Amino acid sequence: MAEQMVAVAGGVIGGVLLLVLVGVAAYIIWKRVCTSPAYEELFNVVSPAYSETSIIDQTVTQPSSAVQQQQSRNKSVPFIVPPKFHGRDWVDLKNGERIQDDCEPYVAPEIMPRSSFHALGSFVLGAVNPDLYKFTEDSNEGDFPEGNVGRLWFAMEYEQEAERLLVSLIKARNLHPPSDTCSPLVKLYLLPDERRYLQSKVRRKTLNPQFDENFVFQVSSKTLHQRTLKFSFFHVDKMKKHHPLGHVIFPLKNETLIGDSRLVLWRDLETENLEPPSEFGDVQFSLSYNDYLGRLTVVVLRAKGLQLQEERNAVSAVYVKASLMNHNKFIKCKRTTEVLGTPNPVYNETFSFKVDPVELDTASLSLSLLQNTEGDKSHLLGRVVVGPFMYTRGKELEHWNEMLNKPKEMVKRWHALSRINT
Repeated sequence: MAEQMVAVAGGVIGGVLLLVLVGVAAYIIWKRVCTSPAYEELFNVVSPAYSETSIIDQTVTQPSSAVQQQQSRNKSVPFIVPPKFHGRDWVDLKNGERIQDDCEPYVAPEIMPRSSFHALGSFVLGAVNPDLYKFTEDSNEGDFPEGNVGRLWFAMEYEQEAERLLVSLIKARNLHPPSDTCSPLVKLYLLPDERRYLQSKVRRKTLNPQFDENFVFQVSSKTLHQRTLKFSFFHVDKMKKHHPLGHVIFPLKNETLIGDSRLVLWRDLETENLEPPSEFGDVQFSLSYNDYLGRLTVVVLRAKGLQLQEERNAVSAVYVKASLMNHNKFIKCKRTTEVLGTPNPVYNETFSFKVDPVELDTASLSLSLLQNTEGDKSHLLGRVVVGPFMYTRGKELEHWNEMLNKPKEMVKRWHALSRINT
């Protein structure tokens, strides 16, 4: 009986000891799992790459156990701060974690020129940079000189293979109608052909119409630079009657339209000259004098109502010859290019003459319009002379004096032609 009780007591004690050992082992395992750090922090990290020199230095300074621990760490992928974040301030948190302190944002050095795409870098992903979508107002929309009757914006492009001139009618601003309201319409001509034209839609009750219409003219590349584009503006009243508002004349000879280039331009409207042409026609030109440079500038603009010769040996090609005279003595002569097939040629060509300020009282300028005939001969269609009181009177004298009273400013006028031979 006593032996049985000793055996039972030994079994109970052995069971208790086993339970105690199991509990101690479970506690040790739990403590190691729960108290281990979430991240292992690397000390003395200088660069992302590990070199042999750094490992040797650590071997000398650290105990053997630390070396083994370091080697075991090298087998895994370390957590390394990227170079672009170097120099930032970091705040230590518990468990070895770090966060960036609030400071000025890091700016990477600029290698490429900044563009609209670089500007996106200063905004949070998913946000919109409003500077990329700002519409820059056209500075030419509000800067109208005194006496302006309107301004036109248009674009041109020439397709050489198809021999097509593409004209885009964009918009007009600051129109001056004959009444309180304005319903503008535009007719497009490719001069010298004045019989055919293309027409825009009527924009109702607006002084600043937005057209956004495209037109096509069929014209060969050989004659393209001899043509002139004309935009004629009209106000359409309730009775469908057209009242002229002004026009824009744009010669194509000075523009580079060959290729894929698209020109976007603006021009101010000019009022229509409703006066009938004189007996031999009229010519329009501008004068300007720069007293500092001693330079007289003339811009030959256009002519109208010319009486062309219809003889067999006459060619319908008209040009202008500008001659500078001093004491009725010939000094210098310049001429425009020839314009074919119209009694209303457009030139828009500029010439300069050297004139000393002391010679302004004795100098004069003669403009002669000539038509080519057979051989080297030319037929005089008309002539006008502008200059001081010694040579001229009337509008020609007024034009000359106005040029002198407005230095460095272009003074534009129409003049009637006469048949006085040179």
